[in-house]
Amino acid sequence: MKLSKLTLAITVILGAGASASVFALDLYVDTKTEQIYAKPGPGRVHIGSFVKKDTSPTPQGGIADKAEDKASENTASSEVAKTDAELTAMRRDMESKAEMREARLVSDITSLEERVKETEKTKLKYGPGLHFESADGNFTAAVDGRLQADSQYNITNDVLPPAADDRPYELNSGANIRRARLGVEGTIFKKWDYKFEYDFSRGNGAVTSGITDAFIRYNFDNPLSLKVGSFKEPFSLEEATSNRFYTFVERNMAVNTFVDNPNTYKTGIGVNYAVPRWQTGIAFQTEPVGSWSTASTSVNPNGNNSRNNGSGDTSWQGIGRLSGRPWLESETKFWHVGGSAGHTAVNTQYEGDGDFANGGMSFGAFPAVNVDRTNVLHTSNLSMGNRNDPNSRRIESYNRWGAETALVYGPFSAQAEYLQTDIHGRGYSGESLHGYYGYVSYFLTGESRTYHVKNGAWNRLKPHQRFQLNGPGWGAWELVAGYDYLNMNDGAIRGGKADLIKFGVNWYPHSHIRVMSNYIHVLDVNTAGVSDRRSAGFHNANLDMWVTRFQVEW
Repeated sequence: MKLSKLTLAITVILGAGASASVFALDLYVDTKTEQIYAKPGPGRVHIGSFVKKDTSPTPQGGIADKAEDKASENTASSEVAKTDAELTAMRRDMESKAEMREARLVSDITSLEERVKETEKTKLKYGPGLHFESADGNFTAAVDGRLQADSQYNITNDVLPPAADDRPYELNSGANIRRARLGVEGTIFKKWDYKFEYDFSRGNGAVTSGITDAFIRYNFDNPLSLKVGSFKEPFSLEEATSNRFYTFVERNMAVNTFVDNPNTYKTGIGVNYAVPRWQTGIAFQTEPVGSWSTASTSVNPNGNNSRNNGSGDTSWQGIGRLSGRPWLESETKFWHVGGSAGHTAVNTQYEGDGDFANGGMSFGAFPAVNVDRTNVLHTSNLSMGNRNDPNSRRIESYNRWGAETALVYGPFSAQAEYLQTDIHGRGYSGESLHGYYGYVSYFLTGESRTYHVKNGAWNRLKPHQRFQLNGPGWGAWELVAGYDYLNMNDGAIRGGKADLIKFGVNWYPHSHIRVMSNYIHVLDVNTAGVSDRRSAGFHNANLDMWVTRFQVEW
């Protein structure tokens, strides 16, 4: 605020010409407009009192009047000087307070900016799942999971009566949690990515047996990558497909028996190369993470972990898969072909007197169901007897082969695979266990199966319209039908053989929710000569089953 001396002087001069009588005038200044007022009011500051006496001649003469005028002038000058000093002090005080307010404001803005920058270091995203990302994009993390609740009802369950010391051989109806997985995956400095996943339904209570994927991967230049840790074997189209995206509730028998049941998740190093037209994966792996159980591996069917004392070296394998799309008109019209091969060494241990101790290998199969995991077909352990007995047998290795094909033509698709496992070792001469399957699929609502380029397998389906109770959307509807065959009888091996047909209806109300319903009819079961009594009890069985699944994943 500024108030000039000239303003005050004009005020005094004007006052001198007003009245000859003596009076005092209080003046006030508005601190914002700098206007002068004779009355107090909001925002006005008192600047002084001003006195004026009449200077006209009086009967007594003019000497006294002149003295009084001089005194009045001195008083006015004094008041002006006093007021100017007060205004200067006031201005300095106000400027000081303004500077303090400005400093506080700058400090508050700086603090706020720092908090914003701190918050922006991590970006939080939803849907589906929970995603975190650093501001520079160098670090990401996503929480994912799945829940699959299955049920099995055995419509027809005609089997042989049990032996005197056996329980009934028939399959049991019921329900279970097929998979309950929770995991995290993401990237580190953009070139690295990682994944860790735990399945709470695996391992029969063994903590480490629930581990599925647990690896870190380096992506050289898209599409080449190298990974180390626990991950799936690169083998078979159906196995390469995530269990979230199966066409039927369960895998076909040959895939379950030769790939998944021995546990497809093994520890090792793998190389992948993938472009839209073709993909390949090669891996060198050994036994899976954690202790043995029926849900983790059958490399050691006696339940002894190879890391226990006296169990010997771990088994190992070299395995690979090559697949591609020789005909690719579009992502809804293409033909897929592929092949897989692998060699696995098997460890067998003996006691000091030569009796079998642990290790070996066995293959078992259940027909398109998993609530009751009874092995309708079963080879029993392929290592048996005393090491010094010339009639004993010992599996030392097995080779696996696979051929696959699939066709997608709009809403129609077809898929087929052939898998073979050759057994080598003492008492074996390359016995071949084999199986194959084929099925067709059609989407009534017009969707097409989606392709995962990096895995050379199927991916998540997105319905054209989500299901809405009060809206036009009904989700996606799919009809499926297939045939499945497995033969584990050859040479010295008697594991039985079976074939079946199955039909299904799949409903996708949302891209992350699926309801599945399958009907399975076993055409023939031949378990004659199988050493496992429970499996032998299914010889010529008449089996019809209805299985369902409710799935949610993110």
